[in-house]
Amino acid sequence: MAEGVLVGRVAAVLRYPVKSMAAEPVEGVDVSWHGLSGDRRWAFVRPDLPSNGFPWLTLRQRNDLNDYHPCWTERERPDASAVIVRTPAGARFDVTAPALAAELGEGVRVMKLNRGTFDTMPLSLITTRTVESLGALLGTDLDVLRFRPNLVIEAFGASAFPEDEWVGQALTVGSTWMRIDARDKRCVVVNVDPVTGRRDPQVLRALATHRETCLGVYGSTIRPGRVAVGDSVVLQP
Repeated sequence: MAEGVLVGRVAAVLRYPVKSMAAEPVEGVDVSWHGLSGDRRWAFVRPDLPSNGFPWLTLRQRNDLNDYHPCWTERERPDASAVIVRTPAGARFDVTAPALAAELGEGVRVMKLNRGTFDTMPLSLITTRTVESLGALLGTDLDVLRFRPNLVIEAFGASAFPEDEWVGQALTVGSTWMRIDARDKRCVVVNVDPVTGRRDPQVLRALATHRETCLGVYGSTIRPGRVAVGDSVVLQP
C-alpha cells in the first residue's frame, strides 16, 4: 500500500460508454490521462445546436436516457463500434445504427470522441456517506446513480461529506494516482430519478440551500493505472 492515510475503499466503478445514457458497472478498469477506459467515448448530438456550445443530447432533454443501457463488447464485425445499446423496449443496436439515432429524435446523430466528452474533468468521485447525508436532509433514500460518478467510495471516518476534505490533495486508488481538483457543481440532471425518470426539484434545491450546489468531487489523473472494486483509497500527504 502506498504511504498515506487509508480513507476508504472502492464500492463501485462506473463508466458511461455513451454520454448521458445509463452507467456500465465494471469490476475493474484501466485509467489513463483521459479518465476511465471507454468512458463517455460516444455522444448523441442534437440537431438544434445551441449557441452556448453544448450540443449533446442529455437528461436535460430526455428523462428516459437512463433507460438506454450501453456496454462495451467484442466487435461483431470489422466495421462495428464495439458499443452495444439496449433500448427500453429491449432491442439491441450498435451505437452507430441509424435506427438508434432516429429513435432518439429527428435529426439526432452520433459522434465518436476518442478522448471522451466531460462537462468539467475526466474523473468524478462520490462517497456513499455523502449520498446518505443528502438523503437525510431530504428525508428519503437516494440512488447514487442519480449523481453519475465514476468512483463510488465507502469512506471511513465520521465526516458527513468526506470528499470535500480531499480537495487539493492526491489519492491513490488501486494503482492509479488522482488529484482531487474541485467540488462537483451540480445541475438539473440530479433531479432525475435514474430508475423512474421522474424529476424531483427538491434535490437540486437542497444542494443550493445547504451545499453551494455541490456534491461529490472532480479529479484528474496524476499517474495512470487501474482501479477495481474493493481497492483501498489512500489520501497522500
